[in-house]
Amino acid sequence: MGFLGVLEDKHLLHVPATVVLDERPAQENDPGRGEGLKHGTGRHSHIVLVPQPSDDPNDPLNFSPTKKLTMMLIVGMGAILYAATIAPLLSPGLVVIAMEFQRPIGDITVISGYLLLVVGATGPFVSACSRKWGKRPMFLISSLFGLVGTIIGSCANTYDTLLTARIVQGFSISAFESLIISMIGDMYFVHERGYFMAMTQFVLGAASNFSAVICGPITANLGWKYLFHIFIPFAAVECVMLFLFVPETQFNRDRRYELDEISEDGAQVTQEKKESQHIEALEPSRPSIPPAKTFWQQTAVFTGTYSNDNFLQLVIAPFAVCLNVAILWIVIVSGMSVAFYVAQSYVMAQIFSAPPYLLTASGVGYLSMGPFIGGLLGAVFMGVVSDPLIGWASRRNGGVYEPEYRLLCMLPGVLSGLGLMLFGHLCERQASYYVTATVHGIDLFGILCIAIASSAYGIDAYRDMSSEIFIIGMVFKNFVFYGFSYFVNDWTATAGPAQVFYVFGGIAFAMVVSTPPLFIWGKRYRSHWHRHNLLEKLHIKTHAEM
Repeated sequence: MGFLGVLEDKHLLHVPATVVLDERPAQENDPGRGEGLKHGTGRHSHIVLVPQPSDDPNDPLNFSPTKKLTMMLIVGMGAILYAATIAPLLSPGLVVIAMEFQRPIGDITVISGYLLLVVGATGPFVSACSRKWGKRPMFLISSLFGLVGTIIGSCANTYDTLLTARIVQGFSISAFESLIISMIGDMYFVHERGYFMAMTQFVLGAASNFSAVICGPITANLGWKYLFHIFIPFAAVECVMLFLFVPETQFNRDRRYELDEISEDGAQVTQEKKESQHIEALEPSRPSIPPAKTFWQQTAVFTGTYSNDNFLQLVIAPFAVCLNVAILWIVIVSGMSVAFYVAQSYVMAQIFSAPPYLLTASGVGYLSMGPFIGGLLGAVFMGVVSDPLIGWASRRNGGVYEPEYRLLCMLPGVLSGLGLMLFGHLCERQASYYVTATVHGIDLFGILCIAIASSAYGIDAYRDMSSEIFIIGMVFKNFVFYGFSYFVNDWTATAGPAQVFYVFGGIAFAMVVSTPPLFIWGKRYRSHWHRHNLLEKLHIKTHAEM
Protein backbone atom coordinates (compact mmCIF):
# COMPACT_ATOMS: atom_id res chain seq x y z
CA MET A 1 0.00 0.00 0.00
CA GLY A 2 1.30 3.43 -0.94
CA PHE A 3 1.37 6.51 1.25
CA LEU A 4 -2.07 7.60 2.56
CA GLY A 5 -3.74 4.40 1.43
CA VAL A 6 -3.28 4.43 -2.36
CA LEU A 7 -3.51 0.72 -3.21
CA GLU A 8 -0.66 -0.78 -5.22
CA ASP A 9 -1.39 -2.59 -8.46
CA LYS A 10 -0.84 -6.34 -8.75
CA HIS A 11 -0.52 -6.55 -12.53
CA LEU A 12 1.96 -3.92 -13.77
CA LEU A 13 5.42 -3.21 -12.43
CA HIS A 14 4.93 0.40 -13.44
CA VAL A 15 1.47 1.92 -13.80
CA PRO A 16 1.21 4.78 -16.33
CA ALA A 17 1.23 8.22 -14.65
CA THR A 18 3.05 6.84 -11.58
CA VAL A 19 6.50 8.40 -11.82
CA VAL A 20 9.63 9.10 -9.80
CA LEU A 21 9.30 12.79 -8.97
CA ASP A 22 11.80 13.23 -6.12
CA GLU A 23 15.05 11.43 -6.84
CA ARG A 24 16.55 11.63 -3.34
CA PRO A 25 14.33 9.14 -1.49
CA ALA A 26 13.96 7.03 -4.65
CA GLN A 27 17.72 6.51 -4.93
CA GLU A 28 17.93 5.37 -1.33
CA ASN A 29 15.85 2.35 -2.35
CA ASP A 30 17.28 1.99 -5.87
CA PRO A 31 20.67 3.76 -6.31
CA GLY A 32 20.54 3.57 -10.12
CA ARG A 33 17.02 4.84 -10.48
CA GLY A 34 16.66 8.04 -12.50
CA GLU A 35 20.23 7.92 -13.82
CA GLY A 36 20.48 9.46 -17.27
CA LEU A 37 17.17 11.31 -17.02
CA LYS A 38 16.87 15.09 -17.21
CA HIS A 39 16.26 16.99 -13.98
CA GLY A 40 15.11 20.41 -12.92
CA THR A 41 17.51 23.20 -12.09
CA GLY A 42 18.35 25.15 -8.94
CA ARG A 43 16.21 24.16 -5.97
CA HIS A 44 14.42 21.64 -8.22
CA SER A 45 17.64 19.84 -9.22
CA HIS A 46 16.47 16.67 -7.45
CA ILE A 47 13.18 16.65 -9.40
CA VAL A 48 12.97 14.29 -12.38
CA LEU A 49 11.35 16.14 -15.28
CA VAL A 50 8.06 14.50 -16.26
CA PRO A 51 7.54 14.25 -19.17
CA GLN A 52 11.15 14.22 -20.32
CA PRO A 53 11.86 17.05 -22.80
CA SER A 54 13.28 16.02 -26.16
CA ASP A 55 16.44 17.55 -27.64
CA ASP A 56 14.40 19.48 -30.22
CA PRO A 57 14.50 23.25 -29.46
CA ASN A 58 10.98 23.48 -30.94
CA ASP A 59 9.61 21.17 -28.25
CA PRO A 60 7.30 23.39 -26.12
CA LEU A 61 8.82 21.84 -23.00
CA ASN A 62 12.11 23.46 -24.04
CA PHE A 63 10.68 26.96 -24.45
CA SER A 64 12.26 29.49 -22.10
CA PRO A 65 10.37 30.31 -18.88
CA THR A 66 9.79 33.85 -20.18
CA LYS A 67 8.31 32.60 -23.43
CA LYS A 68 6.07 30.10 -21.65
CA LEU A 69 4.84 32.75 -19.23
CA THR A 70 4.19 35.23 -22.06
CA MET A 71 2.15 32.64 -23.93
CA MET A 72 0.15 31.75 -20.82
CA LEU A 73 -0.54 35.42 -20.09
CA ILE A 74 -1.80 36.09 -23.63
CA VAL A 75 -3.97 32.98 -23.80
CA GLY A 76 -5.04 33.69 -20.21
CA MET A 77 -6.17 37.16 -21.31
CA GLY A 78 -8.15 35.47 -24.07
CA ALA A 79 -9.72 33.21 -21.46
CA ILE A 80 -10.64 36.26 -19.36
CA LEU A 81 -12.24 37.97 -22.36
CA TYR A 82 -14.01 35.02 -23.95
CA ALA A 83 -14.38 32.20 -21.42
CA ALA A 84 -14.91 34.38 -18.33
CA THR A 85 -16.44 37.66 -19.50
CA ILE A 86 -18.61 37.06 -22.57
CA ALA A 87 -21.05 34.60 -20.97
CA PRO A 88 -21.97 36.76 -17.92
CA LEU A 89 -21.51 40.04 -19.83
CA LEU A 90 -25.20 40.95 -19.64
CA SER A 91 -26.02 39.39 -16.25
CA PRO A 92 -26.06 42.58 -14.11
CA GLY A 93 -28.29 44.30 -16.67
CA LEU A 94 -30.82 41.54 -17.34
CA VAL A 95 -33.66 43.54 -15.84
CA VAL A 96 -32.65 46.71 -17.74
CA ILE A 97 -32.45 44.88 -21.08
CA ALA A 98 -35.75 43.09 -20.43
CA MET A 99 -37.46 46.44 -19.83
CA GLU A 100 -35.95 47.98 -22.98
CA PHE A 101 -37.06 45.12 -25.22
CA GLN A 102 -40.31 44.65 -23.26
CA ARG A 103 -39.56 40.96 -22.74
CA PRO A 104 -39.75 38.70 -19.66
CA ILE A 105 -36.41 38.39 -17.83
CA GLY A 106 -36.42 34.68 -18.73
CA ASP A 107 -36.23 35.57 -22.44
CA ILE A 108 -33.10 37.66 -21.84
CA THR A 109 -31.53 34.89 -19.77
CA VAL A 110 -32.18 32.44 -22.62
CA ILE A 111 -30.09 34.65 -24.95
CA SER A 112 -27.05 33.71 -22.88
CA GLY A 113 -28.39 30.17 -22.79
CA TYR A 114 -28.16 29.97 -26.58
CA LEU A 115 -24.59 31.26 -26.38
CA LEU A 116 -23.74 28.43 -23.98
CA LEU A 117 -25.52 25.94 -26.25
CA VAL A 118 -23.22 27.00 -29.10
CA VAL A 119 -20.21 26.58 -26.81
CA GLY A 120 -21.22 23.04 -25.94
CA ALA A 121 -22.07 22.08 -29.52
CA THR A 122 -18.79 23.36 -30.97
CA GLY A 123 -16.60 21.72 -28.34
CA PRO A 124 -16.08 18.33 -30.05
CA PHE A 125 -15.20 20.03 -33.35
CA VAL A 126 -12.71 22.34 -31.63
CA SER A 127 -11.16 19.24 -30.06
CA ALA A 128 -10.95 17.42 -33.39
CA CYS A 129 -9.48 20.41 -35.21
CA SER A 130 -6.91 21.03 -32.47
CA ARG A 131 -5.83 17.38 -32.65
CA LYS A 132 -5.61 17.49 -36.43
CA TRP A 133 -4.07 20.91 -37.04
CA GLY A 134 -2.98 22.18 -33.63
CA LYS A 135 -4.23 24.59 -30.98
CA ARG A 136 -2.94 27.81 -32.54
CA PRO A 137 -5.48 27.92 -35.43
CA MET A 138 -8.30 27.31 -32.95
CA PHE A 139 -7.23 30.20 -30.71
CA LEU A 140 -6.92 32.57 -33.68
CA ILE A 141 -10.23 31.60 -35.31
CA SER A 142 -12.04 31.74 -31.97
CA SER A 143 -10.72 35.22 -31.21
CA LEU A 144 -11.94 36.43 -34.62
CA PHE A 145 -15.43 35.10 -33.88
CA GLY A 146 -15.34 36.95 -30.58
CA LEU A 147 -14.37 40.21 -32.27
CA VAL A 148 -17.06 39.91 -34.98
CA GLY A 149 -19.78 38.95 -32.49
CA THR A 150 -18.89 41.90 -30.30
CA ILE A 151 -19.11 44.32 -33.24
CA ILE A 152 -22.58 42.94 -34.06
CA GLY A 153 -23.62 43.35 -30.43
CA SER A 154 -22.49 46.97 -30.40
CA CYS A 155 -24.94 47.65 -33.26
CA ALA A 156 -27.87 45.66 -31.83
CA ASN A 157 -31.18 47.53 -31.64
CA THR A 158 -33.51 44.54 -31.54
CA TYR A 159 -33.85 41.34 -29.57
CA ASP A 160 -33.02 39.21 -32.63
CA THR A 161 -29.84 41.17 -33.41
CA LEU A 162 -28.66 40.80 -29.82
CA LEU A 163 -29.41 37.08 -30.02
CA THR A 164 -27.35 36.85 -33.24
CA ALA A 165 -24.44 38.66 -31.60
CA ARG A 166 -24.45 36.30 -28.63
CA ILE A 167 -24.58 33.22 -30.87
CA VAL A 168 -21.58 34.45 -32.90
CA GLN A 169 -19.72 35.23 -29.67
CA GLY A 170 -20.44 31.68 -28.55
CA PHE A 171 -18.06 30.35 -31.21
CA SER A 172 -15.18 32.16 -29.46
CA ILE A 173 -15.41 30.38 -26.12
CA SER A 174 -14.69 26.65 -26.60
CA ALA A 175 -10.98 26.95 -27.39
CA PHE A 176 -10.19 29.32 -24.54
CA GLU A 177 -12.24 27.36 -22.02
CA SER A 178 -10.72 23.93 -22.72
CA LEU A 179 -7.51 24.05 -24.77
CA ILE A 180 -5.81 26.43 -22.34
CA ILE A 181 -5.83 23.66 -19.73
CA SER A 182 -4.29 21.02 -21.99
CA MET A 183 -1.82 23.69 -23.13
CA ILE A 184 -0.43 23.63 -19.58
CA GLY A 185 0.39 19.95 -20.09
CA ASP A 186 2.08 20.78 -23.41
CA MET A 187 4.52 23.28 -21.86
CA TYR A 188 4.95 22.48 -18.18
CA PHE A 189 6.30 19.55 -16.19
CA VAL A 190 4.29 17.75 -13.50
CA HIS A 191 5.91 19.65 -10.61
CA GLU A 192 5.09 23.00 -12.26
CA ARG A 193 1.45 22.52 -13.22
CA GLY A 194 -0.35 23.16 -9.94
CA TYR A 195 0.20 26.92 -9.92
CA PHE A 196 -0.90 27.36 -13.53
CA MET A 197 -3.91 25.07 -13.06
CA ALA A 198 -4.96 27.20 -10.08
CA MET A 199 -4.59 30.46 -11.98
CA THR A 200 -6.40 29.08 -15.03
CA GLN A 201 -9.33 27.79 -13.00
CA PHE A 202 -9.47 31.14 -11.21
CA VAL A 203 -9.79 32.86 -14.58
CA LEU A 204 -12.45 30.40 -15.76
CA GLY A 205 -14.37 30.18 -12.49
CA ALA A 206 -13.97 33.43 -10.58
CA ALA A 207 -12.72 36.23 -12.84
CA SER A 208 -16.19 36.52 -14.35
CA ASN A 209 -17.33 37.94 -11.01
CA PHE A 210 -15.04 40.92 -11.43
CA SER A 211 -16.46 41.48 -14.91
CA ALA A 212 -19.88 41.77 -13.26
CA VAL A 213 -18.48 44.46 -10.94
CA ILE A 214 -17.39 46.43 -14.02
CA CYS A 215 -20.36 45.62 -16.25
CA GLY A 216 -22.96 46.66 -13.68
CA PRO A 217 -21.90 50.34 -13.45
CA ILE A 218 -21.34 50.52 -17.22
CA THR A 219 -24.88 49.29 -17.83
CA ALA A 220 -26.35 51.67 -15.25
CA ASN A 221 -24.40 54.78 -16.30
CA LEU A 222 -23.77 54.36 -20.03
CA GLY A 223 -26.21 51.70 -21.20
CA TRP A 224 -25.76 48.02 -21.99
CA LYS A 225 -24.48 48.64 -25.55
CA TYR A 226 -21.32 50.15 -24.11
CA LEU A 227 -20.46 46.69 -22.80
CA PHE A 228 -19.84 45.76 -26.43
CA HIS A 229 -18.29 49.11 -27.43
CA ILE A 230 -15.65 48.87 -24.70
CA PHE A 231 -15.01 45.18 -25.38
CA ILE A 232 -14.05 45.73 -29.05
CA PRO A 233 -10.50 47.16 -28.57
CA PHE A 234 -9.61 44.44 -26.06
CA ALA A 235 -10.75 41.77 -28.52
CA ALA A 236 -8.75 43.37 -31.35
CA VAL A 237 -5.54 43.56 -29.29
CA GLU A 238 -5.98 39.93 -28.23
CA CYS A 239 -6.15 38.84 -31.88
CA VAL A 240 -2.88 40.62 -32.67
CA MET A 241 -1.08 39.31 -29.57
CA LEU A 242 -2.16 35.75 -30.30
CA PHE A 243 -0.88 35.96 -33.85
CA LEU A 244 2.51 37.39 -32.90
CA PHE A 245 3.44 35.73 -29.62
CA VAL A 246 1.62 32.38 -29.21
CA PRO A 247 3.22 29.68 -31.39
CA GLU A 248 1.87 26.16 -31.69
CA THR A 249 2.21 23.96 -28.57
CA GLN A 250 1.01 20.71 -30.13
CA PHE A 251 4.10 18.53 -30.52
CA ASN A 252 4.52 14.89 -31.53
CA ARG A 253 7.21 13.82 -29.09
CA ASP A 254 9.00 10.46 -29.22
CA ARG A 255 7.20 8.05 -26.90
CA ARG A 256 10.44 7.34 -25.02
CA TYR A 257 10.16 10.75 -23.38
CA GLU A 258 6.59 10.33 -22.09
CA LEU A 259 7.46 8.83 -18.68
CA ASP A 260 3.93 9.52 -17.41
CA GLU A 261 2.21 7.69 -20.28
CA ILE A 262 4.24 4.51 -20.75
CA SER A 263 4.30 1.29 -18.74
CA GLU A 264 8.06 0.84 -18.49
CA ASP A 265 9.86 1.91 -15.33
CA GLY A 266 12.52 4.57 -15.12
CA ALA A 267 15.38 2.09 -15.37
CA GLN A 268 14.11 0.74 -18.67
CA VAL A 269 13.63 4.21 -20.09
CA THR A 270 17.12 5.16 -18.96
CA GLN A 271 18.51 2.07 -20.65
CA GLU A 272 16.65 2.93 -23.86
CA LYS A 273 18.12 6.42 -23.79
CA LYS A 274 21.64 5.05 -23.24
CA GLU A 275 21.17 2.61 -26.13
CA SER A 276 19.84 5.35 -28.40
CA GLN A 277 22.82 7.54 -27.53
CA HIS A 278 25.16 4.64 -28.35
CA ILE A 279 23.43 4.09 -31.68
CA GLU A 280 23.67 7.79 -32.48
CA ALA A 281 27.43 7.63 -31.86
CA LEU A 282 27.75 4.71 -34.32
CA GLU A 283 25.51 6.31 -36.97
CA PRO A 284 26.86 9.77 -37.85
CA SER A 285 24.48 9.95 -40.83
CA ARG A 286 21.46 9.97 -38.52
CA PRO A 287 19.39 13.19 -38.99
CA SER A 288 20.57 15.98 -36.72
CA ILE A 289 18.48 17.98 -34.29
CA PRO A 290 16.33 20.46 -36.26
CA PRO A 291 17.16 24.15 -35.85
CA ALA A 292 14.94 26.39 -33.77
CA LYS A 293 12.21 28.08 -35.78
CA THR A 294 12.58 31.79 -36.41
CA PHE A 295 10.08 34.30 -35.02
CA TRP A 296 8.25 34.60 -38.34
CA GLN A 297 8.20 30.83 -38.87
CA GLN A 298 6.46 30.52 -35.51
CA THR A 299 3.71 32.93 -36.62
CA ALA A 300 2.47 30.46 -39.25
CA VAL A 301 -1.22 29.80 -38.64
CA PHE A 302 -1.05 26.17 -39.75
CA THR A 303 2.09 24.22 -38.88
CA GLY A 304 1.18 20.81 -40.25
CA THR A 305 -0.97 17.81 -39.44
CA TYR A 306 -0.56 16.24 -36.01
CA SER A 307 -2.85 13.24 -36.43
CA ASN A 308 -3.53 10.74 -39.21
CA ASP A 309 -6.86 9.71 -37.70
CA ASN A 310 -9.98 10.52 -39.67
CA PHE A 311 -11.92 13.57 -38.54
CA LEU A 312 -14.97 11.60 -37.36
CA GLN A 313 -12.81 9.59 -34.95
CA LEU A 314 -11.45 12.80 -33.50
CA VAL A 315 -14.95 14.28 -33.09
CA ILE A 316 -16.14 11.15 -31.28
CA ALA A 317 -13.08 10.92 -29.01
CA PRO A 318 -14.25 13.45 -26.34
CA PHE A 319 -17.43 11.44 -25.83
CA ALA A 320 -15.60 8.12 -25.94
CA VAL A 321 -13.19 9.02 -23.12
CA CYS A 322 -16.19 8.98 -20.76
CA LEU A 323 -16.02 5.19 -21.00
CA ASN A 324 -13.22 5.66 -18.48
CA VAL A 325 -15.00 5.84 -15.10
CA ALA A 326 -12.38 8.14 -13.54
CA ILE A 327 -12.68 10.58 -16.43
CA LEU A 328 -16.47 10.48 -16.20
CA TRP A 329 -16.12 11.38 -12.51
CA ILE A 330 -13.82 14.31 -13.37
CA VAL A 331 -16.26 15.61 -15.99
CA ILE A 332 -19.29 15.42 -13.70
CA VAL A 333 -17.62 16.75 -10.55
CA SER A 334 -15.81 19.68 -12.15
CA GLY A 335 -18.72 20.53 -14.45
CA MET A 336 -21.49 20.39 -11.87
CA SER A 337 -19.54 22.35 -9.27
CA VAL A 338 -19.05 25.25 -11.69
CA ALA A 339 -22.67 24.92 -12.87
CA PHE A 340 -23.91 25.66 -9.35
CA TYR A 341 -21.92 28.88 -9.31
CA VAL A 342 -23.41 29.86 -12.70
CA ALA A 343 -26.89 29.16 -11.33
CA GLN A 344 -26.17 31.75 -8.64
CA SER A 345 -25.27 34.33 -11.29
CA TYR A 346 -28.57 33.61 -13.08
CA VAL A 347 -30.64 34.56 -10.03
CA MET A 348 -28.58 37.45 -8.64
CA ALA A 349 -30.46 40.20 -10.51
CA GLN A 350 -33.77 38.43 -9.88
CA ILE A 351 -33.24 38.31 -6.10
CA PHE A 352 -31.44 41.58 -5.43
CA SER A 353 -33.32 43.86 -7.86
CA ALA A 354 -36.59 42.99 -6.10
CA PRO A 355 -37.82 44.13 -2.66
CA PRO A 356 -36.48 44.43 -0.02
CA TYR A 357 -33.08 44.97 -1.68
CA LEU A 358 -34.10 47.04 -4.75
CA LEU A 359 -30.51 47.23 -6.03
CA THR A 360 -29.68 48.83 -9.38
CA ALA A 361 -27.62 47.04 -12.05
CA SER A 362 -24.53 48.64 -10.45
CA GLY A 363 -25.49 47.32 -7.03
CA VAL A 364 -26.04 43.81 -8.35
CA GLY A 365 -22.66 43.98 -10.06
CA TYR A 366 -20.90 45.10 -6.87
CA LEU A 367 -22.23 42.03 -5.06
CA SER A 368 -19.93 39.96 -7.26
CA MET A 369 -16.94 41.28 -5.32
CA GLY A 370 -17.73 38.66 -2.67
CA PRO A 371 -17.31 35.64 -4.96
CA PHE A 372 -14.43 37.36 -6.77
CA ILE A 373 -12.47 37.68 -3.52
CA GLY A 374 -13.46 34.15 -2.49
CA GLY A 375 -12.33 32.80 -5.85
CA LEU A 376 -9.07 34.76 -5.68
CA LEU A 377 -8.33 33.37 -2.22
CA GLY A 378 -9.18 29.87 -3.45
CA ALA A 379 -6.84 30.19 -6.42
CA VAL A 380 -4.01 31.59 -4.26
CA PHE A 381 -4.55 28.81 -1.72
CA MET A 382 -4.41 26.11 -4.39
CA GLY A 383 -1.48 27.75 -6.15
CA VAL A 384 0.51 27.86 -2.92
CA VAL A 385 -0.52 24.44 -1.58
CA SER A 386 -1.02 22.14 -4.59
CA ASP A 387 2.52 21.51 -5.88
CA PRO A 388 4.24 21.50 -2.44
CA LEU A 389 1.59 19.07 -1.21
CA ILE A 390 2.24 16.53 -3.96
CA GLY A 391 5.98 16.96 -3.37
CA TRP A 392 5.49 16.22 0.34
CA ALA A 393 3.34 13.17 -0.39
CA SER A 394 5.81 11.89 -3.00
CA ARG A 395 8.76 12.14 -0.61
CA ARG A 396 6.86 10.06 1.94
CA ASN A 397 6.05 7.60 -0.80
CA GLY A 398 9.71 6.90 -1.53
CA GLY A 399 9.99 9.70 -4.08
CA VAL A 400 7.23 8.20 -6.22
CA TYR A 401 4.41 10.47 -7.34
CA GLU A 402 0.85 9.18 -7.66
CA PRO A 403 -1.65 11.48 -9.45
CA GLU A 404 -4.17 10.62 -6.73
CA TYR A 405 -2.24 12.96 -4.42
CA ARG A 406 -3.81 15.84 -6.38
CA LEU A 407 -7.16 14.79 -4.89
CA LEU A 408 -6.02 15.73 -1.38
CA CYS A 409 -6.97 19.30 -2.29
CA MET A 410 -10.60 18.22 -2.70
CA LEU A 411 -11.01 18.47 1.09
CA PRO A 412 -11.71 22.25 1.19
CA GLY A 413 -14.40 21.53 -1.40
CA VAL A 414 -16.83 20.87 1.46
CA LEU A 415 -17.13 24.66 1.70
CA SER A 416 -18.98 24.64 -1.62
CA GLY A 417 -21.95 22.70 -0.27
CA LEU A 418 -21.96 24.67 2.97
CA GLY A 419 -21.80 28.00 1.14
CA LEU A 420 -24.53 27.12 -1.37
CA MET A 421 -26.93 26.08 1.39
CA LEU A 422 -26.20 29.17 3.47
CA PHE A 423 -26.62 31.41 0.42
CA GLY A 424 -30.10 30.06 -0.26
CA HIS A 425 -31.05 30.19 3.41
CA LEU A 426 -29.89 33.80 3.86
CA CYS A 427 -31.56 35.01 0.67
CA GLU A 428 -34.81 33.37 1.79
CA ARG A 429 -34.54 35.18 5.12
CA GLN A 430 -33.72 38.46 3.30
CA ALA A 431 -30.46 38.83 5.20
CA SER A 432 -27.99 41.65 4.56
CA TYR A 433 -26.49 41.52 1.08
CA TYR A 434 -23.06 41.96 2.68
CA VAL A 435 -23.58 38.61 4.40
CA THR A 436 -24.90 36.91 1.26
CA ALA A 437 -21.91 38.21 -0.74
CA THR A 438 -19.54 36.81 1.91
CA VAL A 439 -21.21 33.41 1.81
CA HIS A 440 -21.14 33.54 -1.99
CA GLY A 441 -17.37 33.96 -1.72
CA ILE A 442 -17.10 30.98 0.63
CA ASP A 443 -18.92 28.66 -1.75
CA LEU A 444 -16.81 29.81 -4.71
CA PHE A 445 -13.64 29.14 -2.67
CA GLY A 446 -14.81 25.54 -2.29
CA ILE A 447 -15.95 25.25 -5.91
CA LEU A 448 -12.52 26.36 -7.15
CA CYS A 449 -10.81 23.79 -4.92
CA ILE A 450 -13.00 21.07 -6.46
CA ALA A 451 -12.43 22.27 -10.03
CA ILE A 452 -8.66 22.70 -9.65
CA ALA A 453 -8.06 19.41 -7.83
CA SER A 454 -10.16 17.31 -10.22
CA SER A 455 -8.71 18.99 -13.33
CA ALA A 456 -5.13 18.60 -12.08
CA TYR A 457 -5.82 14.93 -11.40
CA GLY A 458 -7.14 14.51 -14.94
CA ILE A 459 -4.13 16.13 -16.60
CA ASP A 460 -1.64 14.12 -14.49
CA ALA A 461 -3.40 10.74 -14.47
CA TYR A 462 -4.58 10.72 -18.09
CA ARG A 463 -2.46 13.30 -19.90
CA ASP A 464 -2.77 11.37 -23.15
CA MET A 465 -6.49 12.21 -23.09
CA SER A 466 -6.29 15.65 -21.48
CA SER A 467 -7.66 17.61 -24.45
CA GLU A 468 -10.64 15.29 -24.73
CA ILE A 469 -11.25 15.42 -20.97
CA PHE A 470 -11.49 19.19 -20.86
CA ILE A 471 -13.43 19.44 -24.11
CA ILE A 472 -16.11 17.01 -22.92
CA GLY A 473 -16.07 18.71 -19.52
CA MET A 474 -16.74 22.02 -21.22
CA VAL A 475 -19.49 20.47 -23.37
CA PHE A 476 -21.12 18.91 -20.31
CA LYS A 477 -21.12 22.01 -18.16
CA ASN A 478 -22.28 24.33 -20.94
CA PHE A 479 -25.23 22.08 -21.72
CA VAL A 480 -25.99 22.11 -17.99
CA PHE A 481 -25.74 25.91 -18.02
CA TYR A 482 -28.14 26.00 -20.96
CA GLY A 483 -30.58 23.73 -19.14
CA PHE A 484 -30.35 25.85 -15.99
CA SER A 485 -31.19 28.98 -18.01
CA TYR A 486 -34.62 27.48 -18.74
CA PHE A 487 -35.74 26.66 -15.21
CA VAL A 488 -33.55 28.15 -12.45
CA ASN A 489 -35.23 31.58 -12.50
CA ASP A 490 -38.74 30.09 -12.50
CA TRP A 491 -37.80 27.53 -9.83
CA THR A 492 -36.39 30.28 -7.62
CA ALA A 493 -39.51 32.40 -8.11
CA THR A 494 -41.93 29.58 -7.21
CA ALA A 495 -40.03 27.58 -4.56
CA GLY A 496 -37.74 30.25 -3.14
CA PRO A 497 -33.92 30.37 -3.13
CA ALA A 498 -33.62 28.20 -0.01
CA GLN A 499 -35.02 25.06 -1.65
CA VAL A 500 -33.01 25.60 -4.84
CA PHE A 501 -29.67 25.99 -3.10
CA TYR A 502 -30.33 23.30 -0.50
CA VAL A 503 -30.56 20.89 -3.43
CA PHE A 504 -27.44 22.27 -5.11
CA GLY A 505 -25.51 22.23 -1.82
CA GLY A 506 -26.49 18.64 -1.10
CA ILE A 507 -25.25 17.53 -4.52
CA ALA A 508 -21.98 19.43 -3.97
CA PHE A 509 -21.45 17.61 -0.65
CA ALA A 510 -22.12 14.26 -2.34
CA MET A 511 -19.53 14.96 -5.03
CA VAL A 512 -16.83 15.69 -2.46
CA VAL A 513 -17.73 12.54 -0.51
CA SER A 514 -17.27 10.48 -3.70
CA THR A 515 -13.54 11.31 -3.77
CA PRO A 516 -12.04 8.74 -1.32
CA PRO A 517 -12.87 5.64 -3.44
CA LEU A 518 -11.06 7.18 -6.42
CA PHE A 519 -8.13 8.18 -4.20
CA ILE A 520 -7.75 4.65 -2.84
CA TRP A 521 -8.45 2.58 -5.97
CA GLY A 522 -7.41 5.12 -8.62
CA LYS A 523 -4.00 3.57 -9.27
CA ARG A 524 -5.48 0.11 -9.77
CA TYR A 525 -8.04 1.57 -12.14
CA ARG A 526 -5.28 3.28 -14.15
CA SER A 527 -3.63 -0.11 -14.51
CA HIS A 528 -6.92 -1.72 -15.51
CA TRP A 529 -7.53 0.94 -18.14
CA HIS A 530 -4.02 0.55 -19.55
CA ARG A 531 -4.53 -3.21 -19.88
CA HIS A 532 -8.12 -3.00 -21.16
CA ASN A 533 -8.23 0.32 -23.00
CA LEU A 534 -11.71 0.56 -24.51
CA LEU A 535 -10.63 3.33 -26.88
CA GLU A 536 -8.12 0.98 -28.47
CA LYS A 537 -10.76 -1.73 -28.80
CA LEU A 538 -13.06 0.79 -30.53
CA HIS A 539 -10.16 2.07 -32.68
CA ILE A 540 -10.56 5.59 -31.30
CA LYS A 541 -7.15 7.08 -30.63
CA THR A 542 -5.88 9.99 -28.59
CA HIS A 543 -2.71 11.95 -29.27
CA ALA A 544 -0.35 9.67 -27.34
CA GLU A 545 -1.30 6.77 -29.59
CA MET A 546 -0.55 8.55 -32.87
